[in-house]
Amino acid sequence: MMLIRRFEEEAARAYAQGKIGGFLHLYIGQEAIAVGASAALQPEDYVFQTYRDHGITLARGMAPEAGMAELFGKDTGCARGLGGSMHFFDAETNFMGGWGIVGGHLALAAGAAFKSKYTGDGRVTICFFGEGATNIGGFHEAMSLSGLWKLPIVFVCENNQYAMGTPMSRTSAISDLTLKAQGYGMAGDHFDGHDVRVTAERIGVAVDRARKGEGPTFIEISTYRFRGHSMSDPAKYRSQAELEERKLRDPVVVARRFLMELGVSEDQLDDIDAEVDTRIDAVVKFADESEPAKAEVMFSTAVAPEAPGVIHGDA
Repeated sequence: MMLIRRFEEEAARAYAQGKIGGFLHLYIGQEAIAVGASAALQPEDYVFQTYRDHGITLARGMAPEAGMAELFGKDTGCARGLGGSMHFFDAETNFMGGWGIVGGHLALAAGAAFKSKYTGDGRVTICFFGEGATNIGGFHEAMSLSGLWKLPIVFVCENNQYAMGTPMSRTSAISDLTLKAQGYGMAGDHFDGHDVRVTAERIGVAVDRARKGEGPTFIEISTYRFRGHSMSDPAKYRSQAELEERKLRDPVVVARRFLMELGVSEDQLDDIDAEVDTRIDAVVKFADESEPAKAEVMFSTAVAPEAPGVIHGDA
């Protein structure tokens, strides 16, 4: 969790320095979900995430060097510097991408889960999204087919209270989103996501259910992002008092307090912090010194080849 926190704090600093282009959506405040979910999964399981994707990739074991280099638009990045913050991808850890279209990736996740059921490969798919995505057509299509076919998938709604800048009371007729699970014949669960132990345990139940062939689960996890929707959002739709109150439940602080109750000393925890700081310094240096993304990679992977007979220009 500290690696995710420091990675993103440094990313925010680099963004302000102009080293990162495009959008940057930070996960600060939600780290317990990524780490808890990863503890509940097997390495071969599939993971789909939204554009707020840094935390889960690091929790799954992707090298932070590859993540920071991607943010910096470098060839050593996890998407060769062509995807940026919103489109991390790491086949080695079965991270099937950060997706930029709200709710658009849920159907893809259902497709991966269908493949697992069809081939019997024993894999579980976990798909993360925000509460705003539960109003998107793709959400309902994915939930409908997953419930009907009892696919091995866990849908995780990270409800951080503000879809971009709009509170859920203005976007949803119900406050308990797990009620939607009933309409698709699947189990539902709802809990607070500030304690990594609770997150690992409750997601673990849903993952086990999926792996046993007992069908999908829809989970709503109450959480809170400490930063704006993206770096360009000053988050004026919430008060400073509200933010400070929520920081009292900072998942990093909660985990630190629990470890100290177990007997881990403050000095030991400070040593971990220092180790993470040293690692992140090296990560930034790696990204700084890496070669920029290459045009030839873009033309061979992201741009369709020129069709014969096509005339470009003003002619």
